[in-house]
Amino acid sequence: MSQDDAFHKLDRQECIRLLAKVPVGRVVYTRQALPAVLPVNFRLDTDSSVLLRTSSDSDLVRAIDGVVVAFEADEFDAETRSGWSVVVTGRATVVTDPAEHERLSHVGPTSWMPLRNAAFVRIESEMVTGRDLRGALGAE
Repeated sequence: MSQDDAFHKLDRQECIRLLAKVPVGRVVYTRQALPAVLPVNFRLDTDSSVLLRTSSDSDLVRAIDGVVVAFEADEFDAETRSGWSVVVTGRATVVTDPAEHERLSHVGPTSWMPLRNAAFVRIESEMVTGRDLRGALGAE
């Protein structure tokens, strides 16, 4: 098996299915003109957008509101050398509509950290790509 044979491109539907299985991903954005990556817990909304719940005065909210970001989640098994990775690219926006904020308070993600003034951030799933690695055993 060649290295290229070990990787398989995933279609959008499979990417969304896999994203729904894991609770943590990484937001990739720009902070002070440099790349930044932050692990966050998340949930997918009914339209497949990625939802985050964080503090409304967080550095993350200020850095990503209204800009295009990437969001990555994965699952790997080191023993079998297999797993998958999915990347969602799209515009991040803070949810400001009171009715939508209320809805997300019930169905959206819960923060793993205590929050005084919670905000929801939606990352539109404008581009969704993924690939899986199927056991490249013996490849060194």
